[in-house]
Amino acid sequence: MNAPLLVTVLLALSSLAYWLGRRRAFSVAQGAIRNLHSLPSYYGLYTAIWCGIPALLLVAFWLAFESSIITELVIAGLPEELRALGSDRLNLVVNDIKNLVSGNITSRQADAAMLAAAEHYRNLQTVSHAAMGVAGLALAIVGGALTLTRIRAHQRARNAVESIIKGFLIVCSSIAILTTIGIVLSVLFESLRFFQSVPVSEFLLGLEWSPQTAIRADQVGSSGAFGAVPLFAGTLLISCIAMVVAVPIGLMSAIYLSEYAGPHLRAAAKPLLEILAGIPTVVYGFFAALIVAPFIRDSGSLLGLDVASESALAAGLVMGIMIIPFVSSLSDDVINAVPQALRDGAYGLGATQAETIRKVIFPAALPGIVGGILLAVSRAIGETMIVVMAAGLAANLTANPLEAVTTVTVQIVTLLTGDQEFDSPKTLAAFALGLVLFVVTLILNVIALTVVRKYREQYE
Repeated sequence: MNAPLLVTVLLALSSLAYWLGRRRAFSVAQGAIRNLHSLPSYYGLYTAIWCGIPALLLVAFWLAFESSIITELVIAGLPEELRALGSDRLNLVVNDIKNLVSGNITSRQADAAMLAAAEHYRNLQTVSHAAMGVAGLALAIVGGALTLTRIRAHQRARNAVESIIKGFLIVCSSIAILTTIGIVLSVLFESLRFFQSVPVSEFLLGLEWSPQTAIRADQVGSSGAFGAVPLFAGTLLISCIAMVVAVPIGLMSAIYLSEYAGPHLRAAAKPLLEILAGIPTVVYGFFAALIVAPFIRDSGSLLGLDVASESALAAGLVMGIMIIPFVSSLSDDVINAVPQALRDGAYGLGATQAETIRKVIFPAALPGIVGGILLAVSRAIGETMIVVMAAGLAANLTANPLEAVTTVTVQIVTLLTGDQEFDSPKTLAAFALGLVLFVVTLILNVIALTVVRKYREQYE
């Protein structure tokens, strides 16, 4: 039995277990729900949980280790001359065997040994799927049946279900926290390896970025330049242009939609504005490269300005359009969440609508507005596709928005694209850039929280 079918059957059994558990609760209560400790639905959920969750966990662990175990068994059954090959060539043989099983193209003509190994792999896979199906169904049936037989009127089913849900939430939170810690530590360790080759001062204060290193010392460009200041400057320049576009337009749009627009206009305008958030970034990149950048170049030529074919202004303008929904939608929701009593109180004291918005609504909604702007800034800093297509890859240290620049994220993608060696400064520089980007984002969060706390206390 394949995994999707097995999961579907287990979910169906869980639904049946819920119905049986709920029916069993009515039976032990003799038709009087007040005799039960918990509602009948909790007894059904308790039965469904013990029927489905252990079986689904078994299937998940089985699928996680199935491939590696089958591969080891197949390798153990290979002829001695194949097992004596190096790890790289042996992995190639194993991949060919798996391709034969799945019907894909192999790297070489299959011989008798490979055909026999592929047949062995297929047989082991069939046996494994059958065993997984039997074990999963047996565990689900046994778990559901035992839970049904133990249902009593005094059983604390609600407490048990809530404890299981609480444990699940704790596990999810722990996974999120551990994942974050793992990401930070991995970036930190690789960055320390990079800083063993390149001084921190050169990386943070250097004015030239050319991370090209040669294989031999006598080649041209054998020593690369890893000064990241041009990358930071390009990221800051494009992000500032984007925020200059997005923050005023987004914030004013939110104020108009929440305070001035009628219900019919709001119902039509807000979804249309939020459509911008669903457009893929590559589409914005095409728009920037094919329309905005040529328009800026032609307009600059008419004014006698030297405008590059790829410019920070084009990337920043399109990026600002892209992140308008982040500012407008979040700000609109926060402004609407301000109690109407505050508005009525301001109007009762003689304040105009504009004064109410400026002195009452805006201070009350400031934490949410700052959060929306911070989200937009993070989105702008992390954008890659628009910058690649509209601003280019040139690491220029300039404050002129009409010139081509690049950003930190673009260079990270460039350094990690292709077959790279993770023992060279060229590749490890990507992790150092990621670490700096993480620290900058953290500082922005701290500043935002400080500003929010200050103005919130002033308002209160």
